Amino acid sequence: MSSTVLGLVRASHPEPAAAVTTVAGLLAAGVGHRPSGVVAVVLTVLASQLAVGWANDALDADRDATVGRTDKPVAAGAVGRRTVALAATAAALATPTLALATNPLAALCATAGLVSALLYDWPLKSSPVSVLPYAVSFGSLPAFVVLALPGAPAPPVWLVAAAACLGAGAHFANVLPDFADDARTGVRGLPHRLGPAGSRVAAAGLLLAATATLVVGPPGPPSGVGLAAVAAAVVVPPLSWYGGRATARAGGRPVAAFRAVMLVALIDVVLLVSSGRVV
Repeated sequence: MSSTVLGLVRASHPEPAAAVTTVAGLLAAGVGHRPSGVVAVVLTVLASQLAVGWANDALDADRDATVGRTDKPVAAGAVGRRTVALAATAAALATPTLALATNPLAALCATAGLVSALLYDWPLKSSPVSVLPYAVSFGSLPAFVVLALPGAPAPPVWLVAAAACLGAGAHFANVLPDFADDARTGVRGLPHRLGPAGSRVAAAGLLLAATATLVVGPPGPPSGVGLAAVAAAVVVPPLSWYGGRATARAGGRPVAAFRAVMLVALIDVVLLVSSGRVV
């Protein structure tokens, strides 16, 4: 039993799941949710992240085994594919149920974000529009958080746009370590069509666009904290790629680029919460 639980945890993509859930919780507190509202947001987003992570590993089990991904529990035999698929189904069904603790409109938004993410897992991962599910799902996250407030206020357009840019950047950064494996298994999403250099440029540009939108979008002049966040969005991606190359030379999997996206996201949320200019 303990090995199955550990396998499920590893198959859930725990690092990005924890990062996205933390971002959602911080944003919920920042926009004025009561503690019960923060809990509802966090549980909904966590369920959604678990569903997407487990569905990804269940669907990609054969591909992961082909390229020898021993870090993937299903491919390595640490947990059964059927077990992970059932867990993904349960988490997917739990997402709208948990979201309904806020209001129906917010639940609809959370469900749309989940469906979009699952469509990336299949069939859009290998299509020229592979970036769209990332943009839609990330954009739906702050929209859900704001809509979940009492009265379901409309989320600011600039907030949704910034999150969509962040999500699109995350897609290009996330694929960078997997170009060789994806080529062997026939995955041809938009980043693969642009190539590694083009994907790095796209990721950096989109991260900068996301942060800049958060700085200039709200009413009032940009703050010093906001300008510092823009500077971080400029500096962090190149540093992460340098670190990724060092990891690759040492024989590891270069995931620093995606971690840079999560770092920029956390910086952006801290910027929003500290400025108090969301809704």
